[in-house]
Amino acid sequence: MILVEKYQGLDITEQSVEIVERKGTGHPDQICDSVMDAISVALSKAYLEQFGTILHHNIDKGLLAAGRVRKGFGGGEVIEPMELTIGDRATFGLAGKEIPVEEIARDAAKGWVRTHLRNVDPDRHMTYRFKLAPGSEELTDIFRRPGEVRGANDTSAAVGYYPLSPTEQAVLALERELNGERFKNLFPDTGEDVKVMGLRCRDELDLTVAMPLLCNAISSERQYFDRKEAIRAELTSFLAQGGAPFRRVSLQLNTLDQPGRGLGGVYLSLLGTSAEDADSGQVGRGNRVNGLIPIARPIGTEAAAGKNPMSHVGKIYNVLAHRLAREICDSVDGVQGSYVLLLSRIGDPVDKPHMANAQLLMEPGHEAAQVAAEVEEVLEREFSRINDFCLDLAKGLYQVS
Repeated sequence: MILVEKYQGLDITEQSVEIVERKGTGHPDQICDSVMDAISVALSKAYLEQFGTILHHNIDKGLLAAGRVRKGFGGGEVIEPMELTIGDRATFGLAGKEIPVEEIARDAAKGWVRTHLRNVDPDRHMTYRFKLAPGSEELTDIFRRPGEVRGANDTSAAVGYYPLSPTEQAVLALERELNGERFKNLFPDTGEDVKVMGLRCRDELDLTVAMPLLCNAISSERQYFDRKEAIRAELTSFLAQGGAPFRRVSLQLNTLDQPGRGLGGVYLSLLGTSAEDADSGQVGRGNRVNGLIPIARPIGTEAAAGKNPMSHVGKIYNVLAHRLAREICDSVDGVQGSYVLLLSRIGDPVDKPHMANAQLLMEPGHEAAQVAAEVEEVLEREFSRINDFCLDLAKGLYQVS
C-alpha cells in the first residue's frame, strides 16, 4: 500500500530547539557498527563468488569490550587488549561446499581497524571472539524459495527524511572534518574517537566536541592545553567558513578538562579510542543510517549494520527510506521536505511493502494532493529496482552508521 499526504508536523527548522549528535570513526559504538557491516560485505562477496548468490547471514550482534592501558604524558602501554565479540548467524556451507566464515569475518574486522584506526594494531591490541551459528530452518529457507526478489525476514518499520537541517549538516561536517585527512595532517596528535553534540536554540548553534589527544605526542599538561587551544581555534575557523544560517556559533572542546589536575584533568588516549580502557561499544547504539542521532526527528529502532542486504528489511528499508525521501525532494517540483515511513510484513517480497507512506512538506503555493501521483511513481520506480539496490548494499556502497 502507498499513501502520500501532507506532513502535519512543524518543520524541524521552525522548532525552537534542535539536538543532533554524531559518534565518529573511533567511538566504540561506531567501531562495532562499521566492523559488523564490513563483515557482512565481505561475506556477501564470498557467497557470490562461491555460490553465485548471497546466502542467509545476520552479523548484527557485536560487543567491543574495553581493554586496559597505562598512559601518561609522553606515552604508555597496552595492558589488556580490547575484545570484539562477533555474533549471530551465518551460512557455513551449501551443497557440500563449505565457506570459512570465521576467517572471513576476522580478516574483514582486522582490515577495517587497520584502515580507520591509525594507532590500533588489530593483531596486538584486539582479540576476537565468535558466537556465530547457522540460522533457523524457517529463515534460511527464504533464500531457497523461488522468485527473483527475496521475502522479508521480519515485520519491521523504518523511517527516513530529507533534507538535512543546517544543524544536522554542521554536526556531520564537523565530525568528518575532525577525522578527515586535512585535519589529521594538521593535528596528527588527535585520536579518532570523536563525538559531536549540536544544540540549536532558535538561531544560535552550540557545539560540544569530545576528542582525545594522543599521549605519546603530549609531554606535559601545559602542552596539552596549548594544543587544545590551537585545535579549538582551527575548528572555529572551519565553522566560520560554513555559511550556515546561524546568528552565532559557539564551540567547546573536551569540557571535562580541568587545569591543575594532571592526568585526571585532561583527555589523553594511547590508541585514539576510548575502547582502550574507558568505554565499551555495541551494535545499534550509535548513529542512524544517515550518520546522525537526531533527537527531534522520527528515527527507527533497528540496528542496520551487519544485517544481510537481500532480505533483512531492518537494513534494506532503513537505508531505502532516506534514499526515497531524497529522491522525492530532488525529482518532484514543489516538495521542500519529505518523510518516508516503510513497513514490511514477514514473508512478503521486499519490493512489496505492507505500507509506504510519504509525508510531504510543500513549498508555498503547492499542495501535496497535486503531486501525489508523481510521488507514487517515484516510490514504485524505486521499489521496482530493489534487487539492484540490495546488491549495492551488499557491496557496501551505502553507509549504515
